[in-house]
Amino acid sequence: MIDIGVNLTNTRFDKDRSEMLIRAQRANVSAIVVTGTSVEESKQAISLCQQYPEYLHSTVGIHPHDADNAAINFQEQLTVLANNKCVKAIGECGLDFNRNFSTVENQKRVFLEQVKLASELQLPLFLHQRDAFEPWFEILTPYFSKVPAMVSHCFTGNKKELEQCLAAGMYIGITGWLCDERRGQELRDIVSLIPLDRLMIETDAPYLTPRNIRPKPKSSRNEPSYLPYIIKTLAELMPFSEQDIIKQTTLNSETFFSISTSNV
Repeated sequence: MIDIGVNLTNTRFDKDRSEMLIRAQRANVSAIVVTGTSVEESKQAISLCQQYPEYLHSTVGIHPHDADNAAINFQEQLTVLANNKCVKAIGECGLDFNRNFSTVENQKRVFLEQVKLASELQLPLFLHQRDAFEPWFEILTPYFSKVPAMVSHCFTGNKKELEQCLAAGMYIGITGWLCDERRGQELRDIVSLIPLDRLMIETDAPYLTPRNIRPKPKSSRNEPSYLPYIIKTLAELMPFSEQDIIKQTTLNSETFFSISTSNV
């Protein structure tokens, strides 16, 4: 299994990061992609990857929440960071009109520049979208044939949005949101529409802890070792076995991020 989205630089991991990575390996998580959400967080993600070069990979990007704080030369900063061999994608980038921690104008500007950068560097895009589907999709549309690949990270959209993403050739990242029948029911109803060769899995740790963990963990913090609970839920909702899902999502992630887990 490959966890394609972990916020490993988050301070909630500071006390036991190395132990947590050991737990992930024991749970058969063969690789982890560390999410970059700002220039500084991207630098920290690269630093972690350099400590665990056989196990960790990273993205570099600016999350829409951080768009207001992006430096004038952020494209140049990200380009330099992307030269590190552990960097496998541009992102997390996109639009988030749910909280609007940054202005809509800055979100769109910073997002578009990162999409252009992915095209120039020929790196895939690790995408964020919340309550902003139409403008998000509009920005991406001219680049569907120019960027090597795109994944809609932590997909929580509706059927129409899912169909549009799939028609555009995107991969779909599924998190523990699927394991929450309260707010995730709409996703549970449509997840079977995702072709197995377009599916990837992620915890988005430390967020979105699966609700189906038994016994319930003492801490609310999510971590990569909980990835099997997402697999379990997927197998319950899709016409595939857990093993089929593990095998294909691993292959999808290896292809998307240009990584190999054969030596891990």
